[in-house]
Amino acid sequence: MAYTISEIFCALQGEGNRAGSLNVFVRFSGCNLRCVKKEHGFDCDTDFQSVYNRYKTPEDLVLECEKVWGLAHGPKAVILTGGEPSLQINDELIDCFHAAGFYVAVETNGTKELPKGVDWISCSPKTAEHTLKLKQVNELRYVRDIRQGIPKTKVKADYYYLSPAADGGGPKQESLNWCMKLIGENPEWRLSVQMHKLWDIR
Repeated sequence: MAYTISEIFCALQGEGNRAGSLNVFVRFSGCNLRCVKKEHGFDCDTDFQSVYNRYKTPEDLVLECEKVWGLAHGPKAVILTGGEPSLQINDELIDCFHAAGFYVAVETNGTKELPKGVDWISCSPKTAEHTLKLKQVNELRYVRDIRQGIPKTKVKADYYYLSPAADGGGPKQESLNWCMKLIGENPEWRLSVQMHKLWDIR
């Protein structure tokens, strides 16, 4: 199969437990959901519909990621994101990344199964939990706007995060205050802010 990609770039992860780590980001084009404020508390602010390139083989895509990684030092890491990467990624691609020495993380909405062998799964649900196919992940990140309660989740995770709804750049102050209140009442949850927006990087 061909992989349809919106963009590939190297940057610091800005969210969750791996915030601050250097990664190649592979943004897959296309998504099975459309996030709007009325339903989800926020509007999707990611351009995943444009097409940067199509790669006919996993080897072609991994080779491009190695070029983007360039002369960066340390263990190589890639984040497969979107859009929704689970619509396109497969065992062959994960195996190819591992063969090239990449640590493979995936950011997903959890509505589709993932290939085996993914090293780190970040799930940010956008739909009711009964629609989720993933039942165990490394980190679960829920976006919360004011008056949205703590998620009644059955998904097992190593880390649970609340992310305040953003308005353009950083988080909305009222949403941030609301998330801090929820965390104070539910200490198993942590705060995750989109730091890359505050850092003014991609």
